[in-house]
Amino acid sequence: MVQSPQPGQPDQRAWFRSMLVIRAFEDTVQQLFMQGLVVGTTHLCQGQEAVPVGAIGAMGADDYLTITYRGHGHALARGVDPEAAFAEMMGRETGLCKGRGGSMHFTDFSRGLIGAFAIVGAGLPVALGAAMSAKLRGTKQVALTFFGDGATNIGSFHEALNMASVWKAPVVFVCENNLYGEYSPLRSTTPVDDIAVRAASYAMPGIVVDGNDVQAVHEQTAAAIARARAGEGPTLLECKTYRYSGHSRTDPGKYRKPGELDAWKARDPIIRLGEMLAAEGIMSSDEQEALRQTVQGEIESAVARATAAPWPALEGIGRYVYAD
Repeated sequence: MVQSPQPGQPDQRAWFRSMLVIRAFEDTVQQLFMQGLVVGTTHLCQGQEAVPVGAIGAMGADDYLTITYRGHGHALARGVDPEAAFAEMMGRETGLCKGRGGSMHFTDFSRGLIGAFAIVGAGLPVALGAAMSAKLRGTKQVALTFFGDGATNIGSFHEALNMASVWKAPVVFVCENNLYGEYSPLRSTTPVDDIAVRAASYAMPGIVVDGNDVQAVHEQTAAAIARARAGEGPTLLECKTYRYSGHSRTDPGKYRKPGELDAWKARDPIIRLGEMLAAEGIMSSDEQEALRQTVQGEIESAVARATAAPWPALEGIGRYVYAD
C-alpha cells in the first residue's frame, strides 16, 4: 500500500519528481546545445539535484534566494516552468526573462528568485541585502544563497559572512561543494577539506551535509531557516556533492581521477531516494519508472513549445534595460 505524507511532513514523492525533472531538463539542455539551439554556454548540475530540491523545499513561499550560473535545477525546484526555462535558454520571447538573460541568468521575482549570477560569489551579498531588508521591515522572511566551493576563496564570501554575523541577518549560506572550482580540484586552491570550518571565524554554525541525501539537506536547511527566522543569525551549510558533467559546454572532465565519476554515480541522489521510497512502501519501482516516463514526456513537450515560440522583436531591443 502506498503511503501518503502526514500533515506538515515533506512529500518525498514530490522530491523525487522534482529531481527527475531537473535531471531530464539538464540532459535535454546538453542535447539542445549540441544541436546549436542554445547560444552561448551552459553549466549543468546532473548529480547535484538533492541540494536544490532539499534546500528549496524547506523555504517559505515569500523567502528569497540567489543562485549561480549552474542554477537551472534551483529555478525548477522553486517552481519555474520548464517551458519558460527552455525558451529563455533559446532566446525566445516566452522565456523566463523574455530571452534576454539566457542560461546563466534565470530570475523570477514572483518566486523570490532575485538573481542568478555569472560572477562567482556575486549572489552572496545580494542575498545578504535581501535578508537585511526583511529584518529592517520586520518580516520573518529568510534569504538563501547558493554558491560553489570556488566562491569560498574570494572576498565577497568572507565579507558577506562577516557582515551577516555582525548584523545577525536571516540568511543561510549554502555551499554546493562538488570538489571542483571550474577545472581545479578543491585541495589545489583551498587548504581545508571541510569548507564549513570557515564558519567558526564568523561565529556562526558551520555544518557539513551529505549533499546527495535529499532528506539530510532538507532537515539541515530547515533547521538553519528556523534559526534565522528566530533572529539567531546566519548558518553556513556545506553540501558535499558532485557534478557528472564537465564545468561547461563540451568540457569532458579529463582532469578527474580514474574511477572518481563512477564512484559518485554509485551514490546517485535520485537512485538513493528511489530505493528509500521503494523500501518504505512510499513508491514502488514500477511507479517510479512510470513517473520517469511521464516526466520525460513533459520535458519533450516543453521543448517543442519553447522551440516554436517567437523570437523577440527587433523594435523591442531597448526594453528591460531600465526599470519601468
